[in-house]
Amino acid sequence: MVSGGSAIRGSRVGAGPMGEQDHGHHADRIAVSYWDALGNETVRYFAANLPEEEIPEIIDCPSSGLPAGRDKANPPAVAKNEPYKTHLAYVKERRTEEEAAQLLEEALQKLRERRGTVASS
Repeated sequence: MVSGGSAIRGSRVGAGPMGEQDHGHHADRIAVSYWDALGNETVRYFAANLPEEEIPEIIDCPSSGLPAGRDKANPPAVAKNEPYKTHLAYVKERRTEEEAAQLLEEALQKLRERRGTVASS
């Protein structure tokens, strides 16, 4: 006697008459290879009846996190990672007071010139 459920011990729960053809896995597919800048290959499958222009040229490669393209000879360039800048590095890049005053004066002069051309026309 089996009690507490309809599954027999050792049988697959959810197994039934449905096979792969019922899940859509029987559709004709084409394999498209993508390569990232490190040479990693990723294969994606697309429906065979999908037009060529709808298949993406570039994808994100799960192996490296870099973009991967369909052209093996010319993969996308490796992404440039900017080094972390400390607050002190930003402070060193700041302009001096004289440069700031000169930039402000140039901006104000341009505004005055624009205002003069608008008022006269």
